[in-house]
Formats: sequence, C-alpha cells, structure tokens
Amino acid sequence: MATERKALPVINPTRCTGCGWCVGVCPPHVLSLETAPNWQKKSTLHDAAGCTGCAKCVVKCPFDAITMVRIPDPADSR
Repeated sequence: MATERKALPVINPTRCTGCGWCVGVCPPHVLSLETAPNWQKKSTLHDAAGCTGCAKCVVKCPFDAITMVRIPDPADSR
C-alpha cells in the first residue's frame, strides 16, 4: 500500500526569486520554473497528483518561499 501524502507545497510568488533550487531537489520532478509577468521565472507545482509531500523543496528554498499546506482528510468532512 502506497503512503498517502498529507501536504502539498505552496509557493509564495512574492518571495520566490526563480533560483530553481526547489526544482533541482524535487525527487518526483513535479516543480518547474515558469515565466511570470515581467519575464521573471517563478517556481510552480505543475503536477500536484505526482507530489509525494516529501517537503525537500521547503528545506532547500533559501528564501522561505515554500510552505507545506495540509490536505484535508476526506474522512474529516463526514
């Protein structure tokens, strides 16, 4: 049985500098750099379903631009 992820990374675009450290450290390769307004690059979670929730991106980000946000448990909504 696969381990269910409990949280997903959320990237704060005002803190993200587009350095790419999070992209490089992501084991399932679900983060990418995309062009934002003014031709700046920003990190983006492009495959939420593929994210394992390992939080390596959070640890590696030198600008505290990424936080892990808990995924609501469907059992809690009953």
